[in-house]
Amino acid sequence: MKVLILTKKKIAVLSAVLALIVALGAVSAKIASVATVSQSRLVPIYKVKTDEKKIAISFDAAWGNEDTQKLIDIMEKYSVKATFFVVGEWVDKYPESVKALAEAGHSIQNHSDTHPHLTQIGKQELVGQIENCSDKVEKLTGIRPTLLRAPYGDYNNTVIETISELKMYAIQWDVDSLDWKDYDAQTIYNRVVSKVGCGSIVLFHNAALHTPEALPMIIEKLKSEGYEFVKITDLIYKDNYVIDNSGMQIQNK
Repeated sequence: MKVLILTKKKIAVLSAVLALIVALGAVSAKIASVATVSQSRLVPIYKVKTDEKKIAISFDAAWGNEDTQKLIDIMEKYSVKATFFVVGEWVDKYPESVKALAEAGHSIQNHSDTHPHLTQIGKQELVGQIENCSDKVEKLTGIRPTLLRAPYGDYNNTVIETISELKMYAIQWDVDSLDWKDYDAQTIYNRVVSKVGCGSIVLFHNAALHTPEALPMIIEKLKSEGYEFVKITDLIYKDNYVIDNSGMQIQNK
């Protein structure tokens, strides 16, 4: 029978091996934990997976109102319907514009009541931000919003879960015109037409300096390429879908 004699050197080697095993185990556990967190992170709808050449243009209305009627007139000329995400305080200031948008057949949706970072407020206040805005829109138009776009594109799981609990859909965008940076019309045009694809949601603002100049060029170009402009409510799937990590909404087969 062989007797294992542990020298100080052997003990040191064994200790090092055991320490390495423990360290590797800890790293593996951490990686698994990060993967789990990543997989459980909820995301809003950025784009819709479809083979049809349909896109939705949207406008955020939070402060100014310089160009709302111009935008209505432009889209009427081209028989285009859009989606406007309005802040409750904006509704308070410009009720006639809200009515004009509704009468023109555009979709009026929720952009919060006072435009806060929704991830930085409590659940009760979050619900209030959403419901107060929806109440104001419904009072003026008779139609309650079913979509919400969070101010600053600021989401977390609590925000998305709350939106879902209120029977609404969280909406982002996959094409950002960056018109709020006051880029010239050609730059806005180039950004949008180069990025649009089937199922895209495009972000504009109702009070950006050069959007009324850029919009006709964008509409004409995309229509010439066979795109149909629809409201976001007519673009997204209402049930039996998944949203992948990139925010692509995919219909389950």
